[in-house]
Amino acid sequence: MGFGNIGWSGLLLIFFMAFLVFGPSRLPELAKSIGKSLQEFRKASKGLLSENEPPQTECPITEPPLNSTAAELSKPVQKD
Repeated sequence: MGFGNIGWSGLLLIFFMAFLVFGPSRLPELAKSIGKSLQEFRKASKGLLSENEPPQTECPITEPPLNSTAAELSKPVQKD
């Protein structure tokens, strides 16, 4: 799981401390409010990321035509 550097023992300690601080009656509503907050944060960040992306359009290729390149290659070489 992606909890950063917190292991299972650290998570159990955090849950135990939350249980002691908030009590068993307030833990479900606390978890529900945290879940809603995370959901809204993800929606907002997804919206911001999609606004900053450039539009997906094809770029025209700006290469010189092959006829002019072939003409330049067939010119005689000048010695200085």
